Amino acid sequence: MTSNTPEFALTLERRLAVPRAAVWRCWTEPALLCQWFCPKPWGVSHADMELHAGGRFFTHMVGPNGEQMPNAGVFLQVEPGRKLVFTDAFVSAWVPSGKAFMVGEITLADAPGGGTHYLARALHWSEADMQQHEAMGFHEGWAAATRQLEELAATL
Repeated sequence: MTSNTPEFALTLERRLAVPRAAVWRCWTEPALLCQWFCPKPWGVSHADMELHAGGRFFTHMVGPNGEQMPNAGVFLQVEPGRKLVFTDAFVSAWVPSGKAFMVGEITLADAPGGGTHYLARALHWSEADMQQHEAMGFHEGWAAATRQLEELAATL
């Protein structure tokens, strides 16, 4: 394992048939993020983001049976058009949350021949957290959300 290969990571990598700028918009514009971020039948009723290190990243997810899941976090790194890193380890600015679960890392690059090389990683503090995320349906859920993101990006 190298310093670039976290021990407790779940990864989704795809070539999306849409421009990188459109994918970036879907990740960084709250009204767009609400349309794709959760695999259906779940949805996002509200999103709020401040695109800078330490800036707020909040989503309020709603389940098909009225489940409510507010998720407060912050951005750790923002490289416009290229990379977003966020975590639930902090609830705002640098105020620690009650329990850190993961760091999300989204990396975008132009794909050879067109489209976007899309790399999404969920980095965890422990094997137990990683296994919990996998059991919650990481692979299926993040893949479904990515398909929804690609469909939305194609309309922009």
